[in-house]
Amino acid sequence: MSLQSLGVGCWLRLTVAVVVAQSAVPSPGLRANEPQTMQPYTIEIPNSEAKIRMLPIPGGTFTMGSPATEPNRNADEGPLHEVKIEPFYMSECEITWNAYDTWGEGTDKLLREALGLPSTEQDAIADAVTKPTEPYTDMSFGMGRGEMPAICMTQHAARKFCEWLTARTGEYHRLPTEAEWEYACRAGTTTAYSFGDDPAQLGEYAWYDANSDGTYHEVGQKLPNPWGLKDMHGNVAEWVLDQYVPEIYASRTDGVAVEPLAIPTTLYPRVVRGGGWDDPASMCRSAVREGSSDDWKIQDPQLPKSIWYHTDALGVGFRVVRPLRRPTAEERAAKWDKTEPEQLDPIE
Repeated sequence: MSLQSLGVGCWLRLTVAVVVAQSAVPSPGLRANEPQTMQPYTIEIPNSEAKIRMLPIPGGTFTMGSPATEPNRNADEGPLHEVKIEPFYMSECEITWNAYDTWGEGTDKLLREALGLPSTEQDAIADAVTKPTEPYTDMSFGMGRGEMPAICMTQHAARKFCEWLTARTGEYHRLPTEAEWEYACRAGTTTAYSFGDDPAQLGEYAWYDANSDGTYHEVGQKLPNPWGLKDMHGNVAEWVLDQYVPEIYASRTDGVAVEPLAIPTTLYPRVVRGGGWDDPASMCRSAVREGSSDDWKIQDPQLPKSIWYHTDALGVGFRVVRPLRRPTAEERAAKWDKTEPEQLDPIE
């Protein structure tokens, strides 16, 4: 992608963004080292329009899963079990195309070079993170980019974005675990949705098949959950770190599970949460679990099929988290970053 292809309007907006981003004062939220000092803050990516609003999520213990009496409950949502979660920050909304393209198409690097701006050591580290190969078509499938949620990426691609964001900001970012995602979605509630049990109210909080008009929508347009997070129900379903194991909850009934994670060992299925614009209300409940499959790549004409794109997952995106307690390199290697994405994604 060239700067010429960005267009004059985008060029002007990006040029303004350079000035704003380079003069931005570090957010107080980044300096928090105790749960009680956590504050919302905004990540502003230099040389781009990308902004990611991060909200503090307090640590605590919650009941994961759904009761047997919940309408439309699936067997993999039980048994109910207690889970303990450490404090973390989570992006207020799903990652948008503005942010995703800054990494995926290297628009920040292009603008930096065009304006003759010096490259910092941090720039060099971020620029070195592997970027997706060129897609065979517009991966928004004509539904719009900008502040629309980025879609159709594989879990591998979403994890690589987090690696780039870590390099770009100097703060460790990753996908949420399945437990963290449900904890944040519920925000202290125990009902089917974060706003209650009545699906008739869902349209105030989510874009789903009954009100989406067959497309996703700009992030952050619906009401937030009690912790301020938006689009946790609907718009796009969201990747988490876990392997999808239908019966895994049964292994967590002996006491409180602390920061559980089903580390991926196979390419399929991996977990997405929250339901999307093309899903019914029942799929947008807080406890719903969905596993990925190779059917999400049926349209991919490439041989071998891309490790970066799920051409048939138009309702799948992601959001990011930053743990308050930064894990050590050893912890990351043993748990949070433990997988073999290049080997697990078939490239032969």
